[in-house]
Amino acid sequence: MSEILFELKRVQELLKIEQEEDRQQYKIKSLKSTIAERKAMGFCWYPVTISKEEIGFGNKVVIELERTKDRDQLHLFQVGKTAALFSNSGERQSLNGVVVGLKRNKVQLATNKEDLPDWIDDGRLGIDLTFDEMSYREMEIAMKKVIEAYKTRLAELRDILLGDMPAHFAEASMDAIPSLNQSQNEAVRKIVQAKDVAIIHGPPGTGKTTTLVQAILTTLHTQKRLLVTAPSNTAVDLLTEKLANEGVNVIRIGNPSRVSDVLLEHTLDAQVMAHRSYKNLKELRKTAEEYKRMAFQFKRKFGHEERAQRQLYKLESKRLLDEADRVEEYITEDLLNNVQVITCTLVGAANKAIRHLEYDTVFIDEAAQALEPACWIPISRAKRVVLAGDHCQLPPTVKSYEAEQKGLGKTLFEKCIERQPEVSVMLKTQYRMHHHIMEFSNQQFYKGELMAHESVHSSDLHEYNPHFAAGLAVEFIDTAGCGYNEVDTPESSSSANPDEANLLLNHLAHLLKDYSHADEEVEHLRIGVIAPYRAQINYLEDRIEHMPQLHELRQLRHLSVGTVDSFQGQERDIIYISMTRSNEQGEIGFLADMRRMNVAMTRAKKKMVIVGDSATLSQHPFYASFLNYVESINAYRSAWELQELMA
Repeated sequence: MSEILFELKRVQELLKIEQEEDRQQYKIKSLKSTIAERKAMGFCWYPVTISKEEIGFGNKVVIELERTKDRDQLHLFQVGKTAALFSNSGERQSLNGVVVGLKRNKVQLATNKEDLPDWIDDGRLGIDLTFDEMSYREMEIAMKKVIEAYKTRLAELRDILLGDMPAHFAEASMDAIPSLNQSQNEAVRKIVQAKDVAIIHGPPGTGKTTTLVQAILTTLHTQKRLLVTAPSNTAVDLLTEKLANEGVNVIRIGNPSRVSDVLLEHTLDAQVMAHRSYKNLKELRKTAEEYKRMAFQFKRKFGHEERAQRQLYKLESKRLLDEADRVEEYITEDLLNNVQVITCTLVGAANKAIRHLEYDTVFIDEAAQALEPACWIPISRAKRVVLAGDHCQLPPTVKSYEAEQKGLGKTLFEKCIERQPEVSVMLKTQYRMHHHIMEFSNQQFYKGELMAHESVHSSDLHEYNPHFAAGLAVEFIDTAGCGYNEVDTPESSSSANPDEANLLLNHLAHLLKDYSHADEEVEHLRIGVIAPYRAQINYLEDRIEHMPQLHELRQLRHLSVGTVDSFQGQERDIIYISMTRSNEQGEIGFLADMRRMNVAMTRAKKKMVIVGDSATLSQHPFYASFLNYVESINAYRSAWELQELMA
């Protein structure tokens, strides 16, 4: 067996370990909990009522459920997730399905039944999220296809992506796109020339999405149908909107994570409803419903003639519904044959409406955050692949520690960029942050090749508003020797540092003391406070409640507090980071994950303030380098001197 096939089989085994861990975590969180606990965790709506019932694709019932209590409670329901309707009457009964629509307090569940069970009329109803077997099943199918591929295009792509065969490029020329800079144009040119694979490596603020959209538009000049995909619904939605705004004929498979007119207009459902043959489909379904209603007027206890009549009505209803399905299939096929771009999540590429299709090129955005098995789902349908992302930022989420340690967290993006470096172009001009904010990450992760565009190079708070002091885009506030020790919270395995949090918030309040937003022409400052530990975030949020100015900013959504992961892909004018860890042993826990810190340190546009204990942090070479950097740009501050200044 070749090394590549051995590697893929190992990934396949790690995926099984991950699935089992995910299932166990789900069981602990959900199945062993009361309804009230599941509601609090976001896994359950209870009670719910059935507000609508209709026939969907394949004659299966689709029900709309509305929650009647706790209507503002946060939840984890998403389109595409599996869920079960249940009744609390006596022995627990349930009906499985897939969430196909979601409004604020309504969820649409596509069931796998043609008729609803009798028990739905008994007791109170609720809906639970269930364990998502479907995603794992599709990843497993894709892995099997890739491993078994022999003398096919998929076999070639597999060997090229994993570095066993060289990638090929054509000599095609391309006129520069005026709206793109030099490295962005170079990336698009690489994609035009690639016969197998190309990679856009997009560090923070370098316009990766803009470049990707232009690459898709350019590819459409020569190719008929493309698939554009990403691991998250949010990324798919963004690309769908941007392509639609460029006039591309795009269809979004699966339901978007947020409701906007542009997105809804481009969903497959909306496109089907706008099709010239939809009127015929609607009539067939309406007539079928009439026959079904008439059939159920005859009760089972009636005589032979009534039973025969009931059977006739049911058969006619079924015949009409079958015909409606054929019309819907024709409409769907017609739409997909004429579309330019299909967008969906990685797992969504296996959706039954499109799973039979092949694509000239598959584009995968956020590829450095995607599990390798998930990437093979769309790639198995491709003639050519374009990956976009940044492997120096957040990796994919892996729930199993064993699977993570054994390599499931290593992405296809990483493997390809390491083994086939010539397929990649790094975007080199960033449009987000002051050059002092950029430079440490630039040296640590990007070989010093990033440049700050002139529009942001020296753009600090002073330039935004003269009330702010000039020349302080970065500050490191050192709490060493202050006795600000971390406090462990054993029940949540998390750490907090109340003294450090207080210092940080006092510093922020002091910074903003002369700032008032009166100019309607200038956008309000947006501020983010990042902490790596949930216990520290909770403390910061509580303290902000008691600080009127900061509390008001939070109410207005100009100030947000969260983990590094929650800020991925985002930016703020001002970012404060609480490092939290401070102990005599020099233990820094998962602060040692440098990619996570790269994300934290590259969210700020005009000012970044990091508060931490240099004695603890400097035990790690990454933070020792950071301390040298802040001293070199005169950004080091002692907490002692600052406390006197702010007193």
